[in-house]
Amino acid sequence: MEVKLKAPAKINLSLDVLGKRPDGYHELSTVMQTVDLFDEITLTQNDSQSVTVSCDREGVPCDDRNICAKAAYRFFEHCRLPVSGVHIDIKKAIPTQAGLAGGSADGAAVIVGLNFMFDAKLTPAELSAIGAKVGADVPFCIEGGTRLCTGIGEKMRRLPAFHGVWLVICKPDTVSVSTAEAYQKVDALAKHPCYTDEMVKALYSRDLFMITSTIFNDFELALQIPEVNHIKKQMLDSKASGAGMSGSGSAVFGVFTSERRAQKCFDLLKAAFPETFLCQPVKEGCAIV
Repeated sequence: MEVKLKAPAKINLSLDVLGKRPDGYHELSTVMQTVDLFDEITLTQNDSQSVTVSCDREGVPCDDRNICAKAAYRFFEHCRLPVSGVHIDIKKAIPTQAGLAGGSADGAAVIVGLNFMFDAKLTPAELSAIGAKVGADVPFCIEGGTRLCTGIGEKMRRLPAFHGVWLVICKPDTVSVSTAEAYQKVDALAKHPCYTDEMVKALYSRDLFMITSTIFNDFELALQIPEVNHIKKQMLDSKASGAGMSGSGSAVFGVFTSERRAQKCFDLLKAAFPETFLCQPVKEGCAIV
């Protein structure tokens, strides 16, 4: 049996780091949004009684270190099934180390795909519970859409859909961000009001000006990456309604009400940064195709 899935990237419309928890994780409050920039995951059953991984992008581990393999093992463990022979093939479109949840989306797709392949009939809540053991963003990537995520990111609440806009996403190719270093710098920030609370209000108001003027990310504030600031300025100069960094970086997204302006900004940035994408928000997470 073969199952193919689309695994969408996410952006953070807002991201507040509220502080370090006793368990060493950080408490977050963030609004996440899936977009139509997808990795493609293919699951193929075989008789090997092992989980194997292949990927078309250099540098992605193709062994048990890969989040897709970890997701498969967690699925079998949850369902109390012996490990079955499954090959996972990953075709990457989402940039790595970009704050776009490319790895988490792939892991989420594996959980959704195995649920179908083995007819496990798990509920979305059960799938998300498996995902939470794999990575903080995996439950969101399973469900997708527009959601308020709290805790370490695993507690979710659906919000009014963010739609009717075009997005330009651009990752500077010379920047990679150490998550540990990023959190250290965020921990040193002065306390400020929670922007995510304002983003939630803005989404309920359906006021696009309010939404785009409330885009905020603690990591962007703490890290002050020159390439991120440069890309953001180019987006705003191209008449983006708002722009910001996603996750712990280094991808930047700009929100446009005009497809023509978005296309013009995309063309400008693509000439300098190969990993530039023109996309739109979507209402779902990982899906079988």
